[in-house]
Amino acid sequence: MRTPYRISRVFLLAAIFLSGVLAGVPAFAQEPVLPAKFGAWIASPATPPVSSLPQPLQQELGAKAGEASDYSNGSKTFRAVLEKFKDPSSAYAAYTGQLYVGMAPTDVRPYSAVNGERMLLLIGNFLLYVDGVKGISAADLRTLALAVQGHANTTPLPPIRNYLPEERLIQGTQRYAFGPAGFQAALGTLSQGKFALLTNSIGFSSGAEAMLASYLIAPGKSQSLLLIEYPTPQLAEQHLRHIQADLSRDSDLSSTNVERKASLLSLVLSPANERAAAQLRNEINYETQVTWNEPSHTLTDPPWLLVVRNIFLGTFAFCGLALVLGLAFGGVRVITKRLFPGKVFDRPENMEVLQLGLSGKRIDPRDFY
Repeated sequence: MRTPYRISRVFLLAAIFLSGVLAGVPAFAQEPVLPAKFGAWIASPATPPVSSLPQPLQQELGAKAGEASDYSNGSKTFRAVLEKFKDPSSAYAAYTGQLYVGMAPTDVRPYSAVNGERMLLLIGNFLLYVDGVKGISAADLRTLALAVQGHANTTPLPPIRNYLPEERLIQGTQRYAFGPAGFQAALGTLSQGKFALLTNSIGFSSGAEAMLASYLIAPGKSQSLLLIEYPTPQLAEQHLRHIQADLSRDSDLSSTNVERKASLLSLVLSPANERAAAQLRNEINYETQVTWNEPSHTLTDPPWLLVVRNIFLGTFAFCGLALVLGLAFGGVRVITKRLFPGKVFDRPENMEVLQLGLSGKRIDPRDFY
């Protein structure tokens, strides 16, 4: 009698154990993103390297366990390493953090750069490294990128990246951050670590986003631009005052001013001079627009020749219609009187004529027709 009970208990324990094991396996581990094969390239599993990002920055960006594969095509080989993040903005922050001066852009992806044997590609919420890139064609790289894109989150990247001026920009110095760890790391790579004291006053917890880049002023001389965007102009004004207070308390930062335009704050870090800082600010690609939700339309008067023409056409049409109706009414009456005289129209028994009685002769209505 106890055998069925024991069997059911064993199955129950096995089910609990399997559910616990499956619950501990991440969803992305069940379905690899890197393809097992594309074109003539065959993949073999490889151990992903340890991320070069500091642990606090990994937590801020929502980094997840990555993947790696070694691809071979005859005697040609290369390695692909995929890093995963919680969203495209996080991946973009990690992408800019891996850029450095000297990397060249490529035509494989809009956001891609190469230096020597390593290529870096931003694909949605993924960051793809290709080592040994000289052994693979650009067409095969695009095929690999499209295969990875099929698993990626392709929501739009942060708009603040488009506000940076293009003229005199030192390529490879662009940095994007939406948290304290990323902001301090970006300042460190641009040799502007003394501005780390602004981290708390910027207010990343309020939804602030930061974009940094360096610009060439003269041979061997540059200055850095910091843009901070907030969800609303009110938040920008509030944090503007906090940043100004921090700058005024440090003598090393006294030459740096902060300006606000709608929801965007701009700071030229360690400016070469006031003129260079003002010129850089004027080149920021940021415009504000005021829109109305109410529908609107534009009233335009037609040309006066068109108005005169329509008046004449309307008059002629009205006169023509009156003529046609008049002829029709009169013609029907005349024809009816000829065919049926005194029976439909002008019947004598229904007609009366008023007379003054100046003569004794009575007027016959038929004498009028």
